[in-house]
Amino acid sequence: MCGIAALWGASDREFIGSILDAQEHRGPDGRGLAGVGGDKGLFGHCRLSIIDPQGGAQPLKAGDSGWTLIANGMIYNDREIRAELGEGRFSTGSDSESILRSVARDGTAAVNGLDGMFAFVMSNGRELVAARDPIGIKPLYMGRRQQSLAFASEIKALTGWSESIEEFPAGHVFDTARGLRPYYTVPPARPDAWDLEDALEALRDCLERAVHKRLRSDVPFGALLSGGLDSSIIAALAAREVDRLKTFAVGFENSPDLLAARKVARHIGSEHRELVITPQQAMKELPAILRHLESFDQDLVRSAVPCWFVSRLASDEVKVVLTGEGADELYAGYTYYRDIPEADALGDELRRSVTSMHDINLQRVDRMTMAHGLEARVPFLDTDMIALAMSLPAEWKLADRNGRRVEKWLLREAFEHLLPHDIVWRDKLQFDQGSGVAGFIVGAASRLAEEGGIAVDGTRSREEAYYRALLAEACETPQPVLDLVSHWDTRIAS
Repeated sequence: MCGIAALWGASDREFIGSILDAQEHRGPDGRGLAGVGGDKGLFGHCRLSIIDPQGGAQPLKAGDSGWTLIANGMIYNDREIRAELGEGRFSTGSDSESILRSVARDGTAAVNGLDGMFAFVMSNGRELVAARDPIGIKPLYMGRRQQSLAFASEIKALTGWSESIEEFPAGHVFDTARGLRPYYTVPPARPDAWDLEDALEALRDCLERAVHKRLRSDVPFGALLSGGLDSSIIAALAAREVDRLKTFAVGFENSPDLLAARKVARHIGSEHRELVITPQQAMKELPAILRHLESFDQDLVRSAVPCWFVSRLASDEVKVVLTGEGADELYAGYTYYRDIPEADALGDELRRSVTSMHDINLQRVDRMTMAHGLEARVPFLDTDMIALAMSLPAEWKLADRNGRRVEKWLLREAFEHLLPHDIVWRDKLQFDQGSGVAGFIVGAASRLAEEGGIAVDGTRSREEAYYRALLAEACETPQPVLDLVSHWDTRIAS
């Protein structure tokens, strides 16, 4: 993972330096700077070294074509791309070079062949190309000032310079000749005629492949383990291939997540680390959490708190972790899905949920891990996994069993053999609930807002008003950040 900084239509080294300063936590292993097209543009990069730590510094240049690249993320089919293009054309072992060489040869059409999580900007001095991965796992923002464009991995890095800032949409590519256009959309939720046993086998096979391709790393590796179904499945699959997988969990003392995570860790034989956090620690860290999160959404903040602490814990030992994000959206894990009685409507809502993750849960995962120089990989959001999930009957995901609707029933059935029975069939708890954070922080934030006379205006509650006030205080130029805050909408898709 990394922080990217790009300026097109101007060459302001002080501004690029300020972008990198604002994102130095994303790339503590090194910085790079390169001009493009003379004074036409300037690229900067702060690097978290994962693949080819010694030789993969950015900006990357393809001397034979004149292209220069800055990228954030991981390309999982890098080796296949190298084999196709010819290894002799590559000058580093970095997976990002497969972006550079592919686009240099095939233009923006090459983006369709990238399998991974990524945001990148590249230029040959005459034109500029930028793109973001299909689901928006990695962030990208674009600022405008007169005729100039700027790109960064976080909003705060562009404030003060930009006249306007917008989120670069997931699954889109941009070039200066043709503008912004989509290259990927989540497939429609239209179930195929599956036999149940075939569906279970396909689900197992697809997720196993998704985990396997995300195990490539030249640095220490681990998994975040809440003890819930999703992270437990991912950790168990990884533990089959990684000798003594390192797992990490946090929570208040005796919280459900800590107890469940211990049980899973014993079952899969991982090297398990845990951190017991206190209410006082959570409130003390809240301003820093909000500054990095770039959101005041109350649901997002609650889950960001344990994510912040577990990321910090993991970063002491590893640079890469697997997480379970995406399973709830693909397999109907949230409580409000139970209010959707018809299968077709549920399928449509699950599709909308996945499409909406880029600036909500995926923003939380990116910001909390990258605040501690940690790369998070999300196997459930592999595009093959998404395509499979959209083809499976929604009534198997939220299934009626023994007089109740069981969320993620299909996922539980598929991996029942992998984990203890009470873990597989454990009731769904949000990360903030299972860790014990929600039970404390909601009341504490609401009370502090009332004591401080913080108005609820424009927010959903006193709790959220308190988060908004802290975020505004933490940002040097808060309004652009506040303007880009998104909220999860539980209204059923029409």
